[in-house]
Amino acid sequence: MCDQDQVDDMLSYARRQEILSRRQFGALSVGAGLVAMLPRAANAVDVKESEVEIKTPDGTADAYFVHPTAGTHAGVLVWADAFGLRPSFKQMAKRLAESGYSVLVPNPFYRGGKANPPPPGANPADPAVRASMQANMRALNADTHVTDAKAFIPWLDAQASVSKTRKIGTTGYCMGGPMTMRTAATFPNRIGAGASFHGGGLVSDQPNSPHLLVPQMKASYLFAIAENDDMRQPDAKDKLREAFAAAKLPAEIEVYAGAMHGWCPPDSQVYNQTQAEKAWSRMLELFKKSLA
Repeated sequence: MCDQDQVDDMLSYARRQEILSRRQFGALSVGAGLVAMLPRAANAVDVKESEVEIKTPDGTADAYFVHPTAGTHAGVLVWADAFGLRPSFKQMAKRLAESGYSVLVPNPFYRGGKANPPPPGANPADPAVRASMQANMRALNADTHVTDAKAFIPWLDAQASVSKTRKIGTTGYCMGGPMTMRTAATFPNRIGAGASFHGGGLVSDQPNSPHLLVPQMKASYLFAIAENDDMRQPDAKDKLREAFAAAKLPAEIEVYAGAMHGWCPPDSQVYNQTQAEKAWSRMLELFKKSLA
């Protein structure tokens, strides 16, 4: 999960490297940074977007759903990071849908109300902003990950645009990384691929550590690891490799050189376009192979 040290890393790295450029970025979206214009998918298809609500054991989750306007397609469940559902995640979901997927992005913090990311200009280093983020994250745990997955995956399967004969994929960013693994373990016969981008808390010494769930999965995986996350926990990648090898499941596990925790969303202050595009292309290749 995103901890205080990781948020501090994002802020200090952005200031140090001065990676933000007015030509590359648009208006402020959330306190984490600016929204970059993502390249449109090659051979992009027309898509339909909608705001939806999904009943769960804990209430009603607001979510964004986007899918090609024609045909049925593999579903993808996207777990957002600590800033929650916001324009940058809708942008990424739309881009993925344009590549031929039916994509759902729920508000992970719906228990506290509808998606309400920090306002433009909000600084994650501000004590009030940080306290709000930490309170949101404390409301989630291994049990809520599973109960939410049990609501969101059947919802996807009930949609006319989702193919019932193709596997479902799941992606997660930061705190969303462990959520993908719990989803894959909860629905082993439905989840065919998972991708974790700068995921936090994938490996721990706790009995509910996500990496211990690998024997319950049938999904192929991509783990795109931030360089500073690897420096903080250098053995995590090895334990992931060992777990997937023992389960005889394919897993691409790579530390992305120069990429800091949070580098993939285009509104991040540490957004690294080159490495984000590499991770995106690896995800598309994984989905092409595994979501048949």
